[in-house]
Amino acid sequence: MLVSGHRFCVAPMMGWTDRHERYLLRLLSRHARLYTEMVSTGALLHGDQARFLAHDVGEYPLALQLGGSEPDAMAQCAQLGEAAGFEEININAGCPSDRVQAGRFGACLMHEPHRVAQCVAAMRAVVSIPVTVKCRIGVDHDDQFEYLTNFVGVIADAGCQVFIVHARKAWLSGLSPRQNREIPPLQYARVHALKRTFPELTVVMNGGIRDLAQAHTQLDYVDGVMMGREAYQNPWTLAAVDRELFGRTGGAQSRWQILEDYKPYMARQLAQGVPLKGLSRHLLGLFHGQPGARAWRRTLSEQAFRADAGMEAIEAAQAKVRQVIAQQTDPLTDSHALANFAA
Repeated sequence: MLVSGHRFCVAPMMGWTDRHERYLLRLLSRHARLYTEMVSTGALLHGDQARFLAHDVGEYPLALQLGGSEPDAMAQCAQLGEAAGFEEININAGCPSDRVQAGRFGACLMHEPHRVAQCVAAMRAVVSIPVTVKCRIGVDHDDQFEYLTNFVGVIADAGCQVFIVHARKAWLSGLSPRQNREIPPLQYARVHALKRTFPELTVVMNGGIRDLAQAHTQLDYVDGVMMGREAYQNPWTLAAVDRELFGRTGGAQSRWQILEDYKPYMARQLAQGVPLKGLSRHLLGLFHGQPGARAWRRTLSEQAFRADAGMEAIEAAQAKVRQVIAQQTDPLTDSHALANFAA
């Protein structure tokens, strides 16, 4: 069976999917496709390019998400992304925030499919890597299926072959970004129909995917799924992705193993001046739903977020988790509980 390179993706999330989070997620899954936080063309062309484009080679497969609507600027940024090593450039046509709209990109671009097509064409003319689009099923009252198919059709004609579709429409006013992720109802059938209409395109489902069982169900209808906040808040979900969705063996055996594998990376980043809180905040959900999870989060929040915090804060949080487990474990019946915890 041919497996799409977009079979399982982690959504670009502002303030969340920075390079440290992506490094952690890559320890959990070798095959999930990761995305950067959205970077606007203005920030990239006139700001700290090295910071915006920085990533570890271990993060691949990795895509750069851009926010913009001027074809020339988008093309320049696509070139910068390809030169930096990114394997895909994704256009943000789905974010409904006021700030993004003010920059004339995000979900408001669904009103301008020909402009998006011009961006795609300009970008494809100067890079050899795929240019993809992330969008909604509609905006405001323009949420008919024909509106979506026209949007996709126009952009596909410009050479875009991959569409990541959040299965909710966006309200450009009246709802906050958070409300736009929760209030408009999910319409998975709309995205399924899009795939039937454009069987030659790669269609990826986004929105409300909370576990791999849901992902399996969606893969009966579309080419891939994109998980958002669940991947951040409960990162251990990704530990089974390679096995269950890609048919690959190996992978992480326990949360302890992931933590030990992440420690050398944290130590290197600390030596380069990165504060521990910028690294440890991505670990808060590692023990989600497990004994000791509350103690883990509390200890990290109290100790790792201090300005002078070092690796001893991580060790202290680990010790708290082990203490909770020891109190709940009968050594006569489960002597291996600590060693195998959270596998």
